Amino acid sequence: MNHLTPEGSKLVSDVAARHGVSDDAVKTLLVALAAGQGTQAQFNHPELGGMGQWSGNGMVMVGDMFNSGLKAKVDAICTDLSQGIAAGQVFEADPPSATPQGQHSGAGSAAWPPELGAPSSTGSQNGMRYAVFPDTRRLAVTGAGGLEVYDTGEHRISGASQQQGGDQSLSFSSQHGVVQLSDLPKVTTSKT
Repeated sequence: MNHLTPEGSKLVSDVAARHGVSDDAVKTLLVALAAGQGTQAQFNHPELGGMGQWSGNGMVMVGDMFNSGLKAKVDAICTDLSQGIAAGQVFEADPPSATPQGQHSGAGSAAWPPELGAPSSTGSQNGMRYAVFPDTRRLAVTGAGGLEVYDTGEHRISGASQQQGGDQSLSFSSQHGVVQLSDLPKVTTSKT
Protein backbone atom coordinates (compact mmCIF):
# COMPACT_ATOMS: atom_id res chain seq x y z
CA MET A 1 0.00 0.00 0.00
CA ASN A 2 2.99 2.34 -0.13
CA HIS A 3 2.80 3.14 -3.86
CA LEU A 4 0.79 6.26 -4.50
CA THR A 5 -1.41 6.79 -7.52
CA PRO A 6 -0.77 10.03 -9.46
CA GLU A 7 -3.73 11.51 -7.55
CA GLY A 8 -2.21 10.34 -4.26
CA SER A 9 1.17 11.91 -5.11
CA LYS A 10 -0.55 15.19 -5.97
CA LEU A 11 -2.52 15.07 -2.71
CA VAL A 12 0.70 14.54 -0.70
CA SER A 13 2.61 17.36 -2.40
CA ASP A 14 -0.35 19.78 -2.24
CA VAL A 15 -0.98 19.13 1.47
CA ALA A 16 2.75 19.32 2.29
CA ALA A 17 3.06 22.69 0.54
CA ARG A 18 -0.15 24.04 2.12
CA HIS A 19 0.96 23.16 5.67
CA GLY A 20 4.73 23.71 5.37
CA VAL A 21 5.88 20.16 6.09
CA SER A 22 7.81 17.57 4.09
CA ASP A 23 6.20 15.15 1.67
CA ASP A 24 7.57 12.34 3.88
CA ALA A 25 5.68 13.62 6.95
CA VAL A 26 2.45 13.87 4.94
CA LYS A 27 2.92 10.40 3.43
CA THR A 28 3.48 8.98 6.94
CA LEU A 29 0.13 10.44 8.00
CA LEU A 30 -1.55 9.25 4.79
CA VAL A 31 -0.43 5.65 5.32
CA ALA A 32 -1.54 5.78 8.98
CA LEU A 33 -4.92 7.24 7.98
CA ALA A 34 -5.43 4.60 5.32
CA ALA A 35 -4.84 1.91 7.97
CA GLY A 36 -7.41 3.69 10.16
CA GLN A 37 -10.05 3.73 7.42
CA GLY A 38 -9.57 7.50 7.00
CA THR A 39 -10.98 8.30 10.45
CA GLN A 40 -8.02 7.74 12.77
CA ALA A 41 -4.25 7.45 12.65
CA GLN A 42 -1.34 6.41 14.81
CA PHE A 43 1.96 7.72 13.50
CA ASN A 44 5.59 8.33 14.33
CA HIS A 45 7.49 11.07 12.50
CA PRO A 46 10.05 13.53 13.96
CA GLU A 47 8.56 16.48 12.07
CA LEU A 48 5.19 15.77 13.70
CA GLY A 49 6.50 15.60 17.28
CA GLY A 50 7.38 11.89 17.24
CA MET A 51 4.67 9.41 18.14
CA GLY A 52 1.11 10.64 17.97
CA GLN A 53 -2.52 9.85 17.33
CA TRP A 54 -5.35 11.59 15.48
CA SER A 55 -9.03 10.82 15.41
CA GLY A 56 -11.72 12.47 13.32
CA ASN A 57 -13.70 13.19 16.48
CA GLY A 58 -11.22 15.95 17.37
CA MET A 59 -8.69 14.01 19.46
CA VAL A 60 -5.06 14.88 18.63
CA MET A 61 -2.03 13.72 20.60
CA VAL A 62 1.59 14.44 19.66
CA GLY A 63 4.83 13.58 21.41
CA ASP A 64 5.49 17.28 21.98
CA MET A 65 2.31 17.40 24.07
CA PHE A 66 2.37 21.08 25.02
CA ASN A 67 2.83 22.30 21.44
CA SER A 68 -0.71 23.41 20.56
CA GLY A 69 0.46 24.80 17.20
CA LEU A 70 1.78 21.38 16.19
CA LYS A 71 -1.46 19.72 17.32
CA ALA A 72 -3.45 22.15 15.17
CA LYS A 73 -1.16 21.49 12.20
CA VAL A 74 -1.47 17.69 12.56
CA ASP A 75 -5.25 18.05 12.85
CA ALA A 76 -5.44 20.21 9.70
CA ILE A 77 -3.19 17.84 7.70
CA CYS A 78 -5.13 14.76 8.80
CA THR A 79 -8.45 16.44 8.01
CA ASP A 80 -7.22 17.32 4.50
CA LEU A 81 -5.87 13.79 3.95
CA SER A 82 -9.01 12.16 5.30
CA GLN A 83 -11.07 14.13 2.78
CA GLY A 84 -8.60 13.13 0.04
CA ILE A 85 -8.93 9.45 0.95
CA ALA A 86 -12.73 9.72 0.84
CA ALA A 87 -12.59 11.48 -2.55
CA GLY A 88 -10.65 8.78 -4.43
CA GLN A 89 -8.03 6.10 -4.71
CA VAL A 90 -4.69 7.41 -3.39
CA PHE A 91 -2.79 4.11 -3.29
CA GLU A 92 -2.16 1.62 -6.08
CA ALA A 93 -3.65 -1.81 -5.44
CA ASP A 94 -1.16 -4.20 -3.85
CA PRO A 95 -0.47 -7.52 -5.51
CA PRO A 96 -1.58 -10.48 -3.36
CA SER A 97 0.93 -11.12 -0.60
CA ALA A 98 3.01 -14.28 -0.65
CA THR A 99 3.79 -13.83 3.04
CA PRO A 100 2.32 -16.65 5.14
CA GLN A 101 -0.19 -15.44 7.69
CA GLY A 102 1.32 -14.51 11.02
CA GLN A 103 4.77 -14.05 9.48
CA HIS A 104 6.62 -10.80 9.02
CA SER A 105 7.38 -9.61 5.51
CA GLY A 106 10.84 -8.43 4.52
CA ALA A 107 9.75 -4.83 5.03
CA GLY A 108 9.10 -5.61 8.70
CA SER A 109 5.33 -5.09 8.60
CA ALA A 110 3.09 -7.72 10.11
CA ALA A 111 0.98 -9.79 7.74
CA TRP A 112 -2.09 -10.16 9.91
CA PRO A 113 -4.33 -13.20 9.43
CA PRO A 114 -6.77 -12.29 6.63
CA GLU A 115 -9.78 -13.65 8.52
CA LEU A 116 -9.38 -10.76 10.99
CA GLY A 117 -10.25 -8.20 8.30
CA ALA A 118 -8.76 -4.74 7.97
CA PRO A 119 -7.16 -3.17 11.06
CA SER A 120 -8.50 0.18 12.25
CA SER A 121 -5.17 0.96 13.87
CA THR A 122 -1.74 -0.58 14.23
CA GLY A 123 1.33 0.18 16.27
CA SER A 124 4.63 -1.17 17.50
CA GLN A 125 7.10 -0.55 20.28
CA ASN A 126 10.10 -2.45 21.66
CA GLY A 127 9.65 -5.44 19.36
CA MET A 128 5.92 -5.81 19.99
CA ARG A 129 3.33 -5.07 17.28
CA TYR A 130 -0.43 -4.83 17.57
CA ALA A 131 -3.42 -4.31 15.30
CA VAL A 132 -7.04 -3.64 16.22
CA PHE A 133 -9.79 -5.28 14.13
CA PRO A 134 -13.13 -3.77 15.22
CA ASP A 135 -15.26 -5.57 12.61
CA THR A 136 -14.29 -8.99 14.01
CA ARG A 137 -13.77 -7.71 17.59
CA ARG A 138 -10.18 -8.92 17.67
CA LEU A 139 -6.81 -7.58 18.76
CA ALA A 140 -3.66 -9.18 17.32
CA VAL A 141 -0.27 -8.86 19.04
CA THR A 142 3.09 -10.17 17.82
CA GLY A 143 6.29 -10.39 19.79
CA ALA A 144 9.00 -12.85 20.69
CA GLY A 145 6.32 -15.43 21.56
CA GLY A 146 4.66 -15.28 18.13
CA LEU A 147 1.19 -14.12 17.17
CA GLU A 148 -1.55 -13.90 19.79
CA VAL A 149 -5.14 -12.95 18.99
CA TYR A 150 -7.52 -11.64 21.67
CA ASP A 151 -11.30 -11.13 21.79
CA THR A 152 -12.06 -7.45 22.47
CA GLY A 153 -15.71 -8.19 23.27
CA GLU A 154 -17.69 -4.98 23.73
CA HIS A 155 -14.53 -2.83 23.94
CA ARG A 156 -14.05 -0.32 21.10
CA ILE A 157 -10.27 0.09 21.26
CA SER A 158 -9.18 3.68 20.58
CA GLY A 159 -5.60 3.88 21.81
CA ALA A 160 -2.69 1.93 23.23
CA SER A 161 0.17 2.35 25.66
CA GLN A 162 3.01 0.13 26.70
CA GLN A 163 4.49 -0.25 30.16
CA GLN A 164 8.24 0.26 29.95
CA GLY A 165 10.56 -2.00 31.86
CA GLY A 166 10.69 -5.72 32.43
CA ASP A 167 7.20 -6.90 31.54
CA GLN A 168 6.47 -4.47 28.66
CA SER A 169 2.73 -5.02 29.10
CA LEU A 170 0.24 -3.42 26.74
CA SER A 171 -2.89 -1.58 27.79
CA PHE A 172 -5.60 -0.09 25.59
CA SER A 173 -8.19 2.66 25.86
CA SER A 174 -11.84 1.85 25.19
CA GLN A 175 -15.20 3.48 25.82
CA HIS A 176 -15.15 1.62 29.17
CA GLY A 177 -11.74 3.03 30.21
CA VAL A 178 -8.34 1.35 30.28
CA VAL A 179 -8.25 -2.37 29.54
CA GLN A 180 -5.14 -4.46 30.13
CA LEU A 181 -4.12 -6.98 27.48
CA SER A 182 -4.11 -9.63 30.23
CA ASP A 183 -7.82 -8.89 30.84
CA LEU A 184 -8.84 -9.89 27.30
CA PRO A 185 -9.55 -13.56 26.51
CA LYS A 186 -6.94 -15.10 24.24
CA VAL A 187 -8.40 -16.67 21.10
CA THR A 188 -5.32 -18.11 19.34
CA THR A 189 -1.56 -18.29 19.62
CA SER A 190 0.90 -19.29 16.89
CA LYS A 191 4.67 -19.23 16.69
CA THR A 192 6.27 -17.12 13.96
